[in-house]
Amino acid sequence: MSPRRRDAEGTTSARAERRAELLAAAAQVFAERGYTATTVREVADAAGILGGSLYYHFDSKESMVEEILSTFLDDMWAGFDRILAAGLGARETLEALVAESFRCIDVYRPAVVIYQKESRYLAATWERFGYLAESWRRHQEMWLGLIERGIAEGEFRADLDPALIYRFIRDAVWVAASWYQPGEKLPAEEVGTQYLSIVLEGIQATT
Repeated sequence: MSPRRRDAEGTTSARAERRAELLAAAAQVFAERGYTATTVREVADAAGILGGSLYYHFDSKESMVEEILSTFLDDMWAGFDRILAAGLGARETLEALVAESFRCIDVYRPAVVIYQKESRYLAATWERFGYLAESWRRHQEMWLGLIERGIAEGEFRADLDPALIYRFIRDAVWVAASWYQPGEKLPAEEVGTQYLSIVLEGIQATT
């Protein structure tokens, strides 16, 4: 490999690493202060650079939040699709989807918070964020289809409303991003395991 090529690859790698650092700083600020309330200057301050330097990597604040959200959602759906393609029973699929959701919360917590707080505004304001509405639709269809399959196969109770089950699981799982922090006493995997125990077995002590 020529020295010039090594230098070019090193520069590209360093640039990509710096870009990732800036996105991480932006995600944290957007999650804490709210996307609409955060200025480019505040993102730059959090990243420790001058405001104008951000435009070397991103053309707008919208581009930053789009990359933050799309990276999270692409990974989440790749995980969900692998689980759905595995041919598991309804209960096993539910358990795997909840575990994958908590993995995403652990890895992408700021992005999850932004998604919860800002996605409807973003989708309604800019056409480029239309994929967020598609993600809501897919998520609901996935869960309702799974719950209805579990009821039909006798794995889930038939006396409960599928839409209510879906909303309960959705809210119980994803709201955890508002309080969970990496390094908590219980790691994300264990939180997911205990959530599943509560959902599937309840909290009443056995006698």
